[in-house]
Amino acid sequence: MPVTRTKIPSPSKLIEYVRTVPLDMADCDMYYPTTSSLRSQFKTAGGKRVTPHQWAVYDFTRTIPVGKVVTYKDVCQAVGGSPRSVGGALRTNPFAPFVPCHRVIASSLFIGGFLGEWGKEHRTGTQYNRKLDLLSKEGVTFSEEGYLKGKELLWKGD
Repeated sequence: MPVTRTKIPSPSKLIEYVRTVPLDMADCDMYYPTTSSLRSQFKTAGGKRVTPHQWAVYDFTRTIPVGKVVTYKDVCQAVGGSPRSVGGALRTNPFAPFVPCHRVIASSLFIGGFLGEWGKEHRTGTQYNRKLDLLSKEGVTFSEEGYLKGKELLWKGD
């Protein structure tokens, strides 16, 4: 007897994009360990420990002001490592939105990745749209192709 296959669309393709409400970081009640003893005891929801490099990336990322962005390269120059290691740390950021990883973009000034997806062509593009929405609510704008409009929006840590 021949096997019949029925194609079922993935749930992510059935979900409509939902706009998020702007978040005031001062109102964000999230546990974020700041001492080395608390950090050495901290485990993510998945039971993993956060590495010293990840802590450095998260600490730096927390300093990026609303309405500004930095590149993965800028972060790695500030804390060490490579742009890929910075991306890896932000991809698994357990403190979002308190650690605003959406404010980090590619060196080409392309909006880049968010939650493990890169660009709007990856899977559904939902995460691309989510990052774009978060940044636009903070006053950061991008072209139709996904590139930053205005280098004055780049923050250099000053």
